[in-house]
Amino acid sequence: MMLILPDAIQKALNILKNNNFEGYLVGGSVRDYLLEKSPTDFDITTNATPEQMLEVFQAYRVIETGMKHGTLTVIIDHLRLEITTYRIDGEYIKNRKPENVTFTTNLKDDTARRDFTMNSIAYNPVERFVDYFNGTDDIKNRIIRCVGDPEKRFEEDALRILRALRFSSVLGFSIDEQTENAMYNKKELLLNISAERIAAELFKLLCGDYVKDVLLKYIDILGIVIPELLPMKGLLQNNPYHKYDVWTHTVLAVETIVKEPYMKLAALLHDSGKPYTYKEDEKKIGHFKGHVEVSQRIAADIIQRLKLNNITKHKVLTLIKYHDTTINPDRIAIKKWFNKLSPELFADLLEMKRADGAAKGGKLSKRDIMLTEVNQITGQLMAENVCWSLSKLAVTGNDLIETGITEGKKIGDTLDKLLEAVIEEKVENEEAELLKFIGEKIETNNLY
Repeated sequence: MMLILPDAIQKALNILKNNNFEGYLVGGSVRDYLLEKSPTDFDITTNATPEQMLEVFQAYRVIETGMKHGTLTVIIDHLRLEITTYRIDGEYIKNRKPENVTFTTNLKDDTARRDFTMNSIAYNPVERFVDYFNGTDDIKNRIIRCVGDPEKRFEEDALRILRALRFSSVLGFSIDEQTENAMYNKKELLLNISAERIAAELFKLLCGDYVKDVLLKYIDILGIVIPELLPMKGLLQNNPYHKYDVWTHTVLAVETIVKEPYMKLAALLHDSGKPYTYKEDEKKIGHFKGHVEVSQRIAADIIQRLKLNNITKHKVLTLIKYHDTTINPDRIAIKKWFNKLSPELFADLLEMKRADGAAKGGKLSKRDIMLTEVNQITGQLMAENVCWSLSKLAVTGNDLIETGITEGKKIGDTLDKLLEAVIEEKVENEEAELLKFIGEKIETNNLY
């Protein structure tokens, strides 16, 4: 099998070859080619030392990314290529990265240090595929298997445990039994991994096509990094509107919601407060009064721990806050929601509610049935580009000053009153109509 490589890759390999060095495309890009996917990142490995690479690529822009570890970034035809010297990793620090590396001239030594067999395949146009660890067969058989001793691989870098789950979620591959056993044996090492690296892998995992299978099967591993998930497992809801336990319902919501990381996270955490609020009535029907507020607090703690940004925090907590709120199929009510959240975040809320409803598996509630009409009205309002905020109002503070309203507080109050009247469809959002509306209210002392 011959790969069609980008010109920049071919140039880099040719430059190395013409200078009597070996060069191979390696890692995720080779795996993606074999999966008939389009790679986005390209890594090259070579027997040239960093100093020798600086010399042979002197005609190109070179960034000394990690000279100590043998890595340079070479930019050819605007494509960033990471090129690394064959190496053997030394002892790893805190299950994260090697304290030192030893350069080698042996390609097999270099591929032996990689995480999974599917990522250990090397390729160049002359020798084609060099596969010391049968990664090609594992790709064909859809198996994730560590290179060498899996416990050693996870001791070197515990994030590989989450990477295995992420690859399983994204590719639909099963995890080799020996690798899986090592994941369970070494799962506590995930506590040594930085929040930023955990969050990056978690988001990719949540957006995978096979996320349901991974979340259901490996909750005990995920529970190491987010222990707040564990109490949901097996908690029956005993409610006619809910067919599944809390964790299964949560997983189905994550699976069905749109592939947007903050949406996936909101779905993952939206019912995290249920284990702490469960109560049965006299008919043995389960209820979760106050679970929304508890879920918000839990989600806020997790978001802070994962060091996510404030935009993600705002969106996730807002979606959780209102996911159980009734929304009436009414133009004015929906425009007020636009004002409260913004049309975009309100649309996200409707998607959250759709996924939540679809994941219940029980009787459809009245709110679930109304959601279709709410979506239709929302689409109409967005198409009409209706006024929902002061920024869209056809008059400004300067316009009010010209009418004689000069006090700052009165200007603000008047604009708020005008926006309220426009949202409630008492007046058209046109300058002349709004100014007329103000005049009439002032004449009747009915403005404030």
